[in-house]
Amino acid sequence: KLEIPDAIYQFCVFMLLMRIGLEGGLEIRDANLADMLLPAIIAVVVGIGIVLLGSMVLACLPGVKTEDGIATAGLFGAVSASTLAAAMVMLEEQDLVFEAWVPALYPFMDIPALIVAIVLANLYLARKKEGAKAKTRIWPIISSSLRGSALSALLLGLALGLFTRPEIVYEGFYDPLFRGLLSILMLTMGMEAYTRLNELRKVAHWYAVYAAVAPLLHGLIAFGLGYVAHILTGFSPGGVILLAVMAGSSSDISGPPTLRAAIPTANPSAYIGSSTSVGTPIAIAVGIPL
Repeated sequence: KLEIPDAIYQFCVFMLLMRIGLEGGLEIRDANLADMLLPAIIAVVVGIGIVLLGSMVLACLPGVKTEDGIATAGLFGAVSASTLAAAMVMLEEQDLVFEAWVPALYPFMDIPALIVAIVLANLYLARKKEGAKAKTRIWPIISSSLRGSALSALLLGLALGLFTRPEIVYEGFYDPLFRGLLSILMLTMGMEAYTRLNELRKVAHWYAVYAAVAPLLHGLIAFGLGYVAHILTGFSPGGVILLAVMAGSSSDISGPPTLRAAIPTANPSAYIGSSTSVGTPIAIAVGIPL
């Protein structure tokens, strides 16, 4: 029986999320912050809104565990790097221009969505443990969530990318290790998802329905808000499309290890399965062409 020691898994998570944070920080640092302001605010609002909306919808479905629903909504609120890359290639082929800083909106949508999902899950679990009538202090849970290993690594990498000059370390150390570390993480989460597959079979259809509808609905919401930015600030049509694609995607890199580390009671078969099996194919095959 193959087992990955937890210490190795935690190290891989830290290194991977540090690399993602560094990349996001470098992109934001090199962008024009004045032009980014309104689209960045929209990205934050959309990411948080997707998590809140998705959590409420999934909580109403029969048989869906609350923490599984929150983790699934968190994954769909976060951003898929592969879907974003595919959309950028398609826009370039169609000669649709977009601002160079638009990919730097990635962490503005990704990180708030993951933070909100983790805080919501921890609030729910705390109230479940203490009793429905017990008063739960929110700030200690938020503080504890932000100090968790996964989010700490992501935020630390973002800060280092913004305020230091880590290009040499990034290119020589973090970037070359990325694919190898990611493969170990995917292997570990795949094994865990398989062992907990039986928990999902009775309610899998609800996750499939949500994962099929969510990318199109989320993309439509972001497209509408992006169009408002286009009218107010001249945000490019290509930028509006990329913003919609980010909202319609579901995280395939930063989200799964972050949520697994921060919400260990959630079933990876639910949130990873719905994302990779249904959500991402819908986003790429249907969402991007639309």
